[in-house]
Amino acid sequence: MKSMAYTECLKACKLPTLHYRHIRGDMIEMYKILSGKYDVAVTPRVNREHSSITRGNDLRLQKTRVTYDL
Repeated sequence: MKSMAYTECLKACKLPTLHYRHIRGDMIEMYKILSGKYDVAVTPRVNREHSSITRGNDLRLQKTRVTYDL
């Protein structure tokens, strides 16, 4: 395994890439924050979308727009 490239080692061990694992971990942490698994005083404030258009997904996040004042 020492002579193999990173991608070849991942394929041989049947493991996902580091980038994928980071994204998956971030999604799991966001789910825990939204579902109330952590203390509210410690977690960052996240705005939820309170619309009836979400079709069964009550954990949808509110999209905010950023404007530049140059």
